[in-house]
Amino acid sequence: MKNIKKVFENGLVAVDNFNLEIQDKEFVVLVGPSGCGKTTTLRMVAGLEEITEGELYIDDRLVNSVLPKDRDIAMVFQNYALYPHYSVYDNMAFALKLRKKPKREIDKKVRETAEMLGITDLLQRKPKALSGGQRQRVAIGRAIVREPKVFLMDEPLSNLDAKLRNQMRAELIKLHERINTTFIYVTHDQTEAMTLGDRIVIMKDGHIQQIGSSQEVFDQPANLFVAGFIGTPQMNFFQAELTLQGGRYTVKVNNAEIVLPDNKQRILQQKKQAPGKVILGIRPEHLSLVPKDTPGSIKAKVDVSEMMGSEVFLHVTVDDKDVIIRVPTTAMAQYSLEHGKANYVNFDIPPALVHLFDPETEQSLLS
Repeated sequence: MKNIKKVFENGLVAVDNFNLEIQDKEFVVLVGPSGCGKTTTLRMVAGLEEITEGELYIDDRLVNSVLPKDRDIAMVFQNYALYPHYSVYDNMAFALKLRKKPKREIDKKVRETAEMLGITDLLQRKPKALSGGQRQRVAIGRAIVREPKVFLMDEPLSNLDAKLRNQMRAELIKLHERINTTFIYVTHDQTEAMTLGDRIVIMKDGHIQQIGSSQEVFDQPANLFVAGFIGTPQMNFFQAELTLQGGRYTVKVNNAEIVLPDNKQRILQQKKQAPGKVILGIRPEHLSLVPKDTPGSIKAKVDVSEMMGSEVFLHVTVDDKDVIIRVPTTAMAQYSLEHGKANYVNFDIPPALVHLFDPETEQSLLS
């Protein structure tokens, strides 16, 4: 995709300057909040939406004006889009019948695919007699039998309950390995994106914010938006002051002074970063509770304690700012929180795990 742009008739720019090269057999996930342009991008790849500017190539072939049926792609929609009056078998066989494939070949492909997806016993049922998860398997099966070059999936799991979604995620990963074809997948769910994609494309307001592996976008977010979007619960942000003394950088947050480690010092020194106001980001799991008299620690009032099984999410307030701390349940016993009383805890910010952002541009200062 080269400099792809989509402008709707009302003048709304849905996608702008979109550049992405997807390798053969790669699993790429487009993720972002509602209205960020990810589904529009997918529909342009499918040929269901006209490209305003830019070039789209599949296998080095320019396909801007190629009809959807001639692009050798298959799309799986959020609402399954099954023919209600057809059986599962006929839904899956439909595209092959249109292509006038021999009956024996159609039967073989449909039954092989049904077995792969565990829906052989459903072949004679109609869609209305299926659960959401079963319908989604049929929709995926209908796409597989066509053996397309590219699978396009538009939020295919969003109508399923949480348990089934987790199960289907694992099945999609196995499916990708088995059929070894390119997948382009759209979701607003960052957990889904992190677990499924070889690479993630994070979008906001029609623009790409960052492209990378799950680990890269988690460990090295390019800007404030990516840092806040990726990770559950989201990253904590603090107004902070970056100071420079004797060639060494220190970050001041509340009453704590954080001396940055050598690798972060080098990045800031190479950029000749000027001292001044910065936004410090730290993930909830990287904050650690410490005894109340620990020098340089930050004091916080506990508002809510959420028991999550192996972890407790502590929602605390620091200078009227909400902060979340993830604490292992086993470590909570030493911090006796009394029900119905004002409880306070102290926490440390580990220097090696901080992220710093420019308050004006919102770009990372450490990438």
